[in-house]
Amino acid sequence: MTEFGDAWLPTPITTERLVLREPEARDRPAIIELMSSPEVGTYVGGARPRAELERALPEEPARRPGLFAVGLDGAMIGIVTLDPRDPERSDHRRPDAGRRELGYLFLPSSWGHGYAAEACAAALAWYTECLPAEPVALTTQTANTPSLRLATKLGFIELERYEAWGAEQWLGTRYPSAPRSQKLPESSRPM
Repeated sequence: MTEFGDAWLPTPITTERLVLREPEARDRPAIIELMSSPEVGTYVGGARPRAELERALPEEPARRPGLFAVGLDGAMIGIVTLDPRDPERSDHRRPDAGRRELGYLFLPSSWGHGYAAEACAAALAWYTECLPAEPVALTTQTANTPSLRLATKLGFIELERYEAWGAEQWLGTRYPSAPRSQKLPESSRPM
């Protein structure tokens, strides 16, 4: 049981164009493509070797609260995460940023269509419904200007900048009162 309680994940979250759901076995090829993409890996430590992923990734994904597969027309195009923050990590030294951190990765073929904004807004709305008083953190490299624009669009405010992993990082938080660009449909609201 997580802090999400029975709300994880009662039904898929649907937006105008997307479906956020638990990962399924059929998503494995897209996950391997995502994790081995040099373009996707640019600001997240680099791409992992495809052969390594083929060996290491299980055929059936484990159930992990806070992990959403993002589907478009039945195909997975990315992932959105709301992962616990480890207060022992030096880059997580700000407990006021929130206990969970928003993350997202999308296949390059889906970039530039607003899918990341749509999926992240839906995940944040769901999170706020589950835990109305909890802020959410987001960390990105300052060199990743599209990610910084998205953070601002989603209502994140800068808390600090710091050096880690050989680059300047941006840490922001989104408080529950931040404006939401999406309302969850009744069928996707937590129970």
